[in-house]
Amino acid sequence: MTASAAPFDLIRPEVDRSLRMFVDRQRPLFTDPQLAVLLSTAEDFLAGGKRLRPAFCYWGWRAAGGGDDPALHAAAASLELLQASALIHDDVMDSSDVRRGMPAVHRKFEQMHRQAGWHGSAKQFGEGAAVLLGNLLLIWAGEMWRNSGLGPEALAAAQPVHEHMLTELMSGQYLDLLEQAQGESTLDGALRVALYKSGKYSVEQPLRLGLVLAARAQHPWIDKLCVQYGQQVGIAFQLRDDILGVFGDPAETGKPAGDDLREGKRTILIARTLSVASPAQAEVVRTLLGDPLLDADGVERLRSVILDTGALSACEEMIKRFLDDALHALEHAPIDESARTALAALAVAATSRRT
Repeated sequence: MTASAAPFDLIRPEVDRSLRMFVDRQRPLFTDPQLAVLLSTAEDFLAGGKRLRPAFCYWGWRAAGGGDDPALHAAAASLELLQASALIHDDVMDSSDVRRGMPAVHRKFEQMHRQAGWHGSAKQFGEGAAVLLGNLLLIWAGEMWRNSGLGPEALAAAQPVHEHMLTELMSGQYLDLLEQAQGESTLDGALRVALYKSGKYSVEQPLRLGLVLAARAQHPWIDKLCVQYGQQVGIAFQLRDDILGVFGDPAETGKPAGDDLREGKRTILIARTLSVASPAQAEVVRTLLGDPLLDADGVERLRSVILDTGALSACEEMIKRFLDDALHALEHAPIDESARTALAALAVAATSRRT
C-alpha cells in the first residue's frame, strides 16, 4: 500500500475482507432459522460505513514503523464491529427511524414483529432485539481484536488503550443522554459530548491503538500526537457530522433532511445558535427542536435561525481552526513520511466529507 491513493480506500478492501472472514466463522452458530435474522441483519449493517476508524488505526500503525500485516487489518477491522454496536444502540436511544438509507435496526425488528402478528409490543420487541444485536457486536469486537493474530507483546501494550476507549465511548453516550435530558445545552457541554462520544473513539484512540501496536509501548510523543492531532480532527469530524445532520442532502447522508432537529440533538451547532440568538430566534429553536413531527417548513425555520445567527459560519470556522492545528501538529511528529501524508489526507477527508 502507498499513501498516494485515497487513505480510506487503501484500507477498505482489507477491512471488508477481514469482516467477511470473521462473520463467516460465526455462521455455524446461526443455523437455527430463528437466529438467522440476527446474522443477516449484522451483515447488512456491516456492509456500509466509511471505515474511518480502521483507517486511523492502520495509518497509526504505519506511522510508528509497522508493515503491511494482515493481522493488523483484522485488529483494525474489529473497530467496525464496535462502531456498528454503538450506532445500533445510539439509534435506539435517539428513536431514529433511518440509518444509511435503510430502516434503523430497531425499526426493522419492530416491523418484523408487526408483520408476523406476534404478541406484545412491536416497539418493545424491536428495541430489545436491537439492544441484543448491539451487545453481540460489542462482544464480537473484543473477540476479533483478541484473535487478530497480532503478537502477544503488541496486544498487551495496546490493551489498556482498547479498554480506555470502550470506557470513553460508553461515558460519551451517557453524556449525550444527559445533555438531551438537561435541555439547554452550553457550548462547553456540547464540546465535551463531541469529544467523548465521537472525537476520542473515532480518531484519537484508533490512532493511538495503531501507534502503540507498532511501537509496543506508549511513548510521550505518541500521547502528544494523539492529543494535538487526534483530538482536533475528532472534534472537527463531529462538527461536520452536526452540520450534515441539519443541512446534509438525504441522498448522500442516508437520513431524512433535518433528522437531528427532530431528534432534538443538542449539538455544538445548536449550542452556538442559542448562545447568540435573539429572544425571538431562541424561542423558535426551543419550540421546534425535538419535535418528532417536525415538517419541512419547521426544518427550514430552524435552518434559517441557524444561518441568521451566524452559527453555521462559526462552526465552519471552528472546523478550519481544528484542522489547521491538527495538520500543524502532524508536521512536527516523528513519524513515517508516507503515513504523515496519509494522516493529513485523512484529516481533510474526515472533516470535509458530505456523508
